[in-house]
Amino acid sequence: MIYSFEKSDPAKSRFIERLTAGDIDFELIDHDRSVVRILGSIDDNCGAALEKIYEGRRKLTVGRLEYSDSPSDFRDPDSLTVIAGPCSVESEQQIDAVVSFLKTTGVRYIRGGAFKPRTSASSFQGMGKTGLKIISDCAHAAGIKVVSEVMDRSQIDMLLEYADVIQVGSRNMFNYTLITALGSVDRPVLLKRGMAATVDEWLQAADYISRGGNDSVILCERGIRTFEPSTRNTLDIAAIHIAKERSGYPVIADPSHAAGNSDFVAPLAMASAAAGADGVMIEIHPHPENALSDRNQALRFDQFEQLLARLATLRPIR
Repeated sequence: MIYSFEKSDPAKSRFIERLTAGDIDFELIDHDRSVVRILGSIDDNCGAALEKIYEGRRKLTVGRLEYSDSPSDFRDPDSLTVIAGPCSVESEQQIDAVVSFLKTTGVRYIRGGAFKPRTSASSFQGMGKTGLKIISDCAHAAGIKVVSEVMDRSQIDMLLEYADVIQVGSRNMFNYTLITALGSVDRPVLLKRGMAATVDEWLQAADYISRGGNDSVILCERGIRTFEPSTRNTLDIAAIHIAKERSGYPVIADPSHAAGNSDFVAPLAMASAAAGADGVMIEIHPHPENALSDRNQALRFDQFEQLLARLATLRPIR
């Protein structure tokens, strides 16, 4: 069970005192608001006492939201929001080149990982805080917003300092401790679908964030594992429509991670936009052949420009 309080709410202290008196284990997460996650079970008397203290405050929203607090860029049905950038921040020169290029295209969001969850422990793991500072300084100076991934609760404050949108990767969709903590922040959360998650499990993960008080959620379909070996993952086009209908959250697609091959990115991006996606996330790199991670799926700048032109025939680009 998850409960959300404004940090100055006096009921929070009474709620925690009741948990402590009942010897009930819980987690307290403090960022922009306070979130209490109760661990274990509670008896009926304690439950009734807690509900009385919590009366009139936020309850878990199950089912379709009538209103999402996600950025307006992602809630305009007449336009398509594009997020573009490298898989990982590698150097200041690399990010300078990407930012300068994005300014010429009008794309307003850059992606770039500072903490990289890699299957192989010997692979490039990202630049950490140094990488976040590089992408933040370069992008914000150009008026471009930063999307970057959080791997652990301990990194949340760092991401709040440098990123405009906090991304939860596929491997962490089931990390309920992390996504519960992200309910306590006033910052959009881009929640990628787990590689083996159903749509319902994906939406239930979003509920953990919402229950904590953060309705600024952007869902991202990034492909699921199937028996088909032609692509790294299978982009679930139907899930885009289903997630939008069932949740009310904006839904974007990441064809780069689904394909694992730059040749397939444009067709999958077009299919996503045609299916009603609110945006697409595309990997680009000044020199894909030299990228330290996911080089096979990154587009060159000229390929990305061609894709933008094709996407614009479906909906204007934001």
